[in-house]
Amino acid sequence: MAESKASISSKGGANVLAKRMQKQFNRAQEKVLQRLGKSEETKDEHFEHCVTNLQYQQNDGYRIYKDLKAYLNAVTVMRDASNRLFQSLYDAYDDKWDGAEDLGPVVEGEELLWKDYEDKMHDQALITMESYMSQFPDVREKVAKRNRKLVDYDSTRHHLTGLQNAKKKDDIKIGKVLYAIFDLFHTFLFCPCL
Repeated sequence: MAESKASISSKGGANVLAKRMQKQFNRAQEKVLQRLGKSEETKDEHFEHCVTNLQYQQNDGYRIYKDLKAYLNAVTVMRDASNRLFQSLYDAYDDKWDGAEDLGPVVEGEELLWKDYEDKMHDQALITMESYMSQFPDVREKVAKRNRKLVDYDSTRHHLTGLQNAKKKDDIKIGKVLYAIFDLFHTFLFCPCL
């Protein structure tokens, strides 16, 4: 927040803000025109397929993560129940009975096994799943950026059409728009999916 205020108050900051607002306005205007059918929308089926697959992966990942956390909670509850059971057996077992001296090591061994299992599940499964899930926000941001660039491409392409159909043609403006289209197309060419 402090950075945005500093950039606005610094020299040229208002110009940057104005450009950003103009871009957002142009994108919103282009989207409205596309939804109303007044403007043609560029479709990229391969990219849309990748985004759909990403959505499926994210949904499956969230479901697996939620189920894994529930499973780990159940393991913790089971370990606690096992400890209580063995403590009850230990309390109820008479020292005069056969095997009384073996009960203590069995209880301790059982507790260590549960603790080891819980730690391994946490370290090998839960942390791995958290690492996997942490990638989705970054990829979502890349998808949003590519969608914004696609809207910019459509807007620039329609602007070029307007300039070419004008009664008085301005070759300098047409050249600038062609360069902008080339730059946006170049972005899509070398980054086809994400």
